Amino acid sequence: MTRLYEASSRRRTRREKVVHIRLADDEFSAVETAALRAGLTTSAFLRSLALEGAGEKPFLNPSDTAIIHLLGHDMHAVGNYLNQVARALNTGRSIDSSVIVAAVDDARAIAMTVAAELMLMTKKAAAARRSQLR
Repeated sequence: MTRLYEASSRRRTRREKVVHIRLADDEFSAVETAALRAGLTTSAFLRSLALEGAGEKPFLNPSDTAIIHLLGHDMHAVGNYLNQVARALNTGRSIDSSVIVAAVDDARAIAMTVAAELMLMTKKAAAARRSQLR
């Protein structure tokens, strides 16, 4: 039998099913730390990850997925260019240092943008999960 109770003017279903998992001390510590960073209990954090893995509640929304795809495409293009520069240098060709600096700067800028976007998306997703799971 499922009992319902009121909390914060929302109705919640009482969770009665239990899932047991075994973790090493360091694994459990990592999960606890990640849950705290996300602002969730360990149980809510693991539940959100399980539901995400089951395809029930995806971590990224379609807009975030599109941004990651575009940034990944940019990173691939810059990586490809850096590979061409390295190949040229390895075959003894001379390349102006400004070209190398520009390519490295591009790679750094895209990597920092990816990191910033992922941090923002993670915070948004954690906030959305907190509101869904409470």
